[in-house]
Amino acid sequence: FAVFLVTAVAACIALILYLRWRPIDTHPDSTYLLLLQEAYAAVLENYVEKPDSKKLVQSMVDGMLATLDPHSAYLPPEPYHEMEVQMTGAFGGVGIELGVKDDKLTVIAPIEDTPAFRAGIQSNDHIWKIDNSLTRGMNISAAVKRMRGEKGKAVTLTILRNGSPKPLVFNLIRDIIKLKSLKSRQLAQGYGFIRISQFQEQTGPEFKQALHDLNSAAGGRMKGLVIDLRYNPGGLLESSVEVVNCFIGDDINKTEIVSIKGRGEHSRVYNATLGEKEPHYPIVVLINGGSASASEIVAGALQDHKRAIVMGKQSFGKGSVQSVFPMKGDAALKLTTALYYTPNGRSIQAKGIVPDVDVPNIVPLPVKEKEKDFKEKDLERSLASDGKPEPSQPRPLPPVSPHGGAARDTDLQKDYQLRRALELLQSLGMLKEKGF
Repeated sequence: FAVFLVTAVAACIALILYLRWRPIDTHPDSTYLLLLQEAYAAVLENYVEKPDSKKLVQSMVDGMLATLDPHSAYLPPEPYHEMEVQMTGAFGGVGIELGVKDDKLTVIAPIEDTPAFRAGIQSNDHIWKIDNSLTRGMNISAAVKRMRGEKGKAVTLTILRNGSPKPLVFNLIRDIIKLKSLKSRQLAQGYGFIRISQFQEQTGPEFKQALHDLNSAAGGRMKGLVIDLRYNPGGLLESSVEVVNCFIGDDINKTEIVSIKGRGEHSRVYNATLGEKEPHYPIVVLINGGSASASEIVAGALQDHKRAIVMGKQSFGKGSVQSVFPMKGDAALKLTTALYYTPNGRSIQAKGIVPDVDVPNIVPLPVKEKEKDFKEKDLERSLASDGKPEPSQPRPLPPVSPHGGAARDTDLQKDYQLRRALELLQSLGMLKEKGF
């Protein structure tokens, strides 16, 4: 997304000092700035205790953004850094997925080909100490902060392992940890599955590699593909465009993937590029109420171009674009600058994507009940929707036996929506073979 260099806190202070000694003109905005100046000066000069100027200015910025939509915010250095880590999918660390088990900091799993994995750290290991700090009472975010650091720097983990008579000490050298944004596998011979958890910088190349691997496993004859975007909160717009670009663009009149409309330079149309595309096998895109932003762009574009059947439940409805403006002091402003529109001109904001085939999740995925139906439109100060209306209501599939379908995979038996997606692809393949 767009990045603009702004030194907002320093500029705000400079503006206040400038206005304090400069006559204010009669423009309405100048009147509001004068109010800001007078309030700031009154607090500095009269408050019972001497206030912190930096906190005052940050509070001004927070208060200003609080009048906007829920996705516009001031990001102090730590949250800003965490957001960058999520988007790049890379950071300096040792490669451990952490959780809490029995009130103890526990290794969920070491990430493959990382310092922790190579050293022999195992799932269910309890982390007793990080360097010389005991982890008792330490939350996950604090532990992660201690284990992350510059590549090449050492960190010592003391581990308690079931069956080991004494603590195990691991001296690890931090490395760059790259988080994969997707996983892929075959559901059945010739039927591929790609689960995208978030759209990061490397999602596009990872997606293309996954398609290549699945095509190879199918002997170059892929029969169908499931793209799972459930509980995908979004991420980088450009990465979602790369995913859609794999499937559309051979028709010169149907090249648009998504458009964004804002003020001035914040408006743009993203089109598919020329080049080799995937064969025209059937695709099912799985969505639910946790599918938002960039994942809705993928679902909406493939739906509008009739390149995929969208299945599941209505998506979240976050159709706004956020630009990040770095500021002095390693902070940033995250500001909503535009709205997304699908190729057919549908607004995603507060509406979401309505699936072509409505499939309830009979065996729920691990998510709190109250979160299932929570949408963008339920957020405080959420932007209203505009654009073209959604298509007609989705068609529910007829019920099937819990044990129906050809797939025997354990995940398929537990995941009703995924099983229905595979059954639909197999049915389409059968119809094609019969000449329909």
